[in-house]
Amino acid sequence: MQLQTLHPRVRLVWIASTLVSAGFLAGFGVAGDAFGIRLPVGPSPLALFGGLAALVGLMGVVFAVLRYRVWGYEVRDDSLYLVRGVLTRRVSSVPFVRVQHVDTRRGPVERAVGLASVVVYTAGSRGADITVPGLTPDRATELRERLRELAADSDYDAV
Repeated sequence: MQLQTLHPRVRLVWIASTLVSAGFLAGFGVAGDAFGIRLPVGPSPLALFGGLAALVGLMGVVFAVLRYRVWGYEVRDDSLYLVRGVLTRRVSSVPFVRVQHVDTRRGPVERAVGLASVVVYTAGSRGADITVPGLTPDRATELRERLRELAADSDYDAV
């Protein structure tokens, strides 16, 4: 079996997240300019934060494209296998015997572009929950149910 890819619209979710951050930076510049705040030297707050916002936005778009190209997952016989990471490649294998429960999640941006995420909660490791983003709602439901069944089967095998 080969790695499953995410839906291409997940890039829109990642870009939207970056643009929200860039919007906050631009907002600081606008607020600084509106209140007449001036730096001792250098550009105005609007120019400084506007430039930072543009840089963050551009980098976010590039990062989303690169991130999409390396993200993949595979449901194996005994585990969920994930590959992700642009600068630092992360490879994870989550044994089904460690899975406590599996949920689907759809935030506002995901709903707007018709996507969902599957969240796998694991036992024994704080903060080691795994999220598979960028799935259509049907595919997310299918993956969630398959992972639940495999986790339940592995519990019976372990006893």
